[in-house]
Amino acid sequence: MSLEITNRVENSSLKTLDLDFFYPKVDKVSFDIKPWLKDDLLVIEKDFRKSINQFNWDTFKNKAVAIECSVDAIVPHWAYMLISSKLKSLNIKNIIGNIENLEILLINEAINNFNFSDYKDKPIIIKGCSEQKIPLASYSIILEKLQTIAKSIMFGEACSSVPVYKSKNN
Repeated sequence: MSLEITNRVENSSLKTLDLDFFYPKVDKVSFDIKPWLKDDLLVIEKDFRKSINQFNWDTFKNKAVAIECSVDAIVPHWAYMLISSKLKSLNIKNIIGNIENLEILLINEAINNFNFSDYKDKPIIIKGCSEQKIPLASYSIILEKLQTIAKSIMFGEACSSVPVYKSKNN
């Protein structure tokens, strides 16, 4: 009697989704405005604008930038906006916030630009072990996208998953 091993997971309609696929491939860097503050405390508009105009922004080409301040200072929102505007004018992706905020933004963009038609009406497992440290907010972003199309959503691995969502239409 011949015993043939069948991989039921491979033969099922189950789709596995690894959030590593959406993790940004671009270098992510932080830009700290602290050196442009007077006494590490406040912004002097004239000096701040001069610093922006004299800075070599080419160091951020082909990178994504998180604009933040490492000290507890009095920084008006427009100061961050001036830097963001300068970076945007040079086609440099940026966000006012920290590196995690930047990762969330980039992952969100990748998810929103992805065609999920192959996942429609399928059971989906969001892979539990990723190579990258995926920000927790990214899981709600992917759920928001998948819950409108999935038959069911689980988290983990095919051999050991936790049910997260089941469509009421099934």
